[in-house]
Amino acid sequence: MCGRYVSTRAPQEVTRLFGVTDWRSEETLAPNWNVAPTDQVYAVLERAPRQDGGGGPVRRELRPLRWGLVPSWAEDPKIGARLINARVETVHEKPAYRRAFARRRCLLPADGFYEWQRLRDDERGKPRKRPYFLYPADGQVMALAGLYEYWRDPEGEDDDPAAWLMTCTIITTDATDAAGRIHPRMPLALTPDHYDAWLDPHRDDADELRGLLTRPTDGHLNARPVSTAVNNTRNNGPHLLDEVTA
Repeated sequence: MCGRYVSTRAPQEVTRLFGVTDWRSEETLAPNWNVAPTDQVYAVLERAPRQDGGGGPVRRELRPLRWGLVPSWAEDPKIGARLINARVETVHEKPAYRRAFARRRCLLPADGFYEWQRLRDDERGKPRKRPYFLYPADGQVMALAGLYEYWRDPEGEDDDPAAWLMTCTIITTDATDAAGRIHPRMPLALTPDHYDAWLDPHRDDADELRGLLTRPTDGHLNARPVSTAVNNTRNNGPHLLDEVTA
């Protein structure tokens, strides 16, 4: 799974890297070295023009979304805390994700992600987990494949923008390379040649879309052990990425 990641790129860099045409400076997020479920995160997405004749070309946007997908049919938005990841093997058919998979796909920019390796019991007989930071060896931004969804608060006023909640989830796959030595699952990152097809809201062929979600190439991730300070979501800052001795 992916339960924590790092996102520190400035929006100006993200818009350039992903060809974003629509971004509002008032929606700028602070750098985050310990992104946790329910946090606001950057998402790159495309929205098609309205069908009533008032639309224009498809817009590629950079938007802050809440991490943890809330399906449109959910009675309580708290369900999102349990839907932070969607398995690539079943994302196209699970009720919580299949509508978003068909029409609302996104990319979540990340510097890297954290995973915890289970270790043998210590002298007191208690299991331990050692956190690692995994990141691209070439230092490039990761484009995590994701889905987004709209949820409307049934108690909100019709004309109140705050009545709408936009949320997202990260698609995961079997871990390879350095990640596979630490944890069996990892977030699925897309290569630049797949960005356009993945974001295109007009593409809805499930087999074609699943073909974009290939396993990452071996050898492209580095891993280093980091402090257990990352275990606490209140801790933040670049020091969390410092390597520690095992």
